[in-house]
Amino acid sequence: MNDCIAIVPGTFDPITNGHLDIIKRACKIFDHVIVAVAINASKMPMFDFDERVELTKRVVDEEPDLSGVEVKGIKGLLVDFAKEVNAKVIVRGLRAVSDFEYELQMAFMNRRLNKEVEMVYLMPYIKYSFLSSSIVKDVFFNGGDISKFVPGVVIEAMNKKLEERRG
Repeated sequence: MNDCIAIVPGTFDPITNGHLDIIKRACKIFDHVIVAVAINASKMPMFDFDERVELTKRVVDEEPDLSGVEVKGIKGLLVDFAKEVNAKVIVRGLRAVSDFEYELQMAFMNRRLNKEVEMVYLMPYIKYSFLSSSIVKDVFFNGGDISKFVPGVVIEAMNKKLEERRG
């Protein structure tokens, strides 16, 4: 029997402890997990695509629970990437009802595009239920402490990016 490959996709701008929670829990369920760093045309990212891929790789590489997890950047449709890597599952986190509507639309579209791929949703632990990359960036840019929400390498990268913007 083939290993069950799952993809945990996201923009990861930046990757948060909430993302890591979902990735770690996916690793307990599936044989192989690929973290897919994607481009989202509707978002204005803090980090460019290559920076997000590299930062996500660094974070995943530092997590002992995530040995064997691959990080890949994808520029096309997620369902096409799933077919390319022979993944049968896409894992997403659902934090609140507001996430559900968007995820439902995406699940229906993904099913239309590739009915071989199943969507699996994991609920975050309560301490991550409010956490998003957007909120982390907002707190950061307003001088708040984000150390409980993201790994240290992310804080370093965000500080470096802020310095670059200030010139």
